[in-house]
Amino acid sequence: MRTDTEDFERQYLSPYAAKSYESRGREREEEPCPLRTVYQRDRDRIVYCKSFRRLKHKTQVFLAPEGDHYRTRLTHTLEVSQIARSIARGLRLNEDLTEAIAMGHDLGHTPFGHAGERALNEVASAGFRHNEQSRRVVEKLEDGEGLNLTLEVRDGIENHTSRSKPMTLEGKVVSYADRIAYINHDIDDACRAGIITGASLPLRANMILGTTHSARINTLIMDVIRSSEGKNEVTMSEEIYDVMNELRDYMFAEVYNINSSAKTEEVKAEGVVRHLFEAYMTRAELLPAGVKAACKLYGTERAVCDYIAGMTDGYALREYEKIFVPRSWQKTE
Repeated sequence: MRTDTEDFERQYLSPYAAKSYESRGREREEEPCPLRTVYQRDRDRIVYCKSFRRLKHKTQVFLAPEGDHYRTRLTHTLEVSQIARSIARGLRLNEDLTEAIAMGHDLGHTPFGHAGERALNEVASAGFRHNEQSRRVVEKLEDGEGLNLTLEVRDGIENHTSRSKPMTLEGKVVSYADRIAYINHDIDDACRAGIITGASLPLRANMILGTTHSARINTLIMDVIRSSEGKNEVTMSEEIYDVMNELRDYMFAEVYNINSSAKTEEVKAEGVVRHLFEAYMTRAELLPAGVKAACKLYGTERAVCDYIAGMTDGYALREYEKIFVPRSWQKTE
């Protein structure tokens, strides 16, 4: 069945698509799967790994929201994957590669969203970027030896941010899908929270992109497909790209801004991450045995960053409470 899929790719996919049988391969050679292509296998490995499951307990924008419908880092990942697959299908690119990159793009994200990332970036001497950490997760950290993914997936994961250049068009699709997803689902969440309303969005965005969540996403997806069709490039029309950035600037001013009501707890969240980092760096006895072993392998700072970045919001708060919050005295027998 794998060879049937590879034949389908050869006959149907765009000449600019990344074909699974042309992959540059893995760091450690493996026997081919009789059923799945290398990219299908990579996607499955990501979906089944522990780092992927922890995304359901990591902040997207709203920290510990009281409501069941706000996005988490996991639901963000699923929405990125869906948008990316739609674009890849429209351009006849490799959907399996696109999905694998999308599923893995945020595996290295910190607890508390970008607040945690900012804090780690400030305290770590080498800095910290979640996209680089995501690649580190799949190459070295997951299960102690990484997932041994193909180069194309690893490259797409690391280079999904807007300032990077992925080696495949599928990686570029995920980069666009990430921006389309977070801008639109954050608008949806901010409206639900009462921070903004649909009518308060920039007038040009409402007129050109549409006034509903689905209309905006459909307009953006279709523009990427129309602008990129038949080209060895993934791009947007100048008008739609400008409008999307106008909407993004609006969200930074009204929602992502540290002074907005959505971000009132972020200063505390950054403090949790900084204090945990300082405590682990100076008190090795606080670290689990596995992290102590990693300190010998990678150096203390690198291992501590890996440990904190892998935490969920709840785990980070419990660790902070364990270290810094005094417990009531209890008489021992």
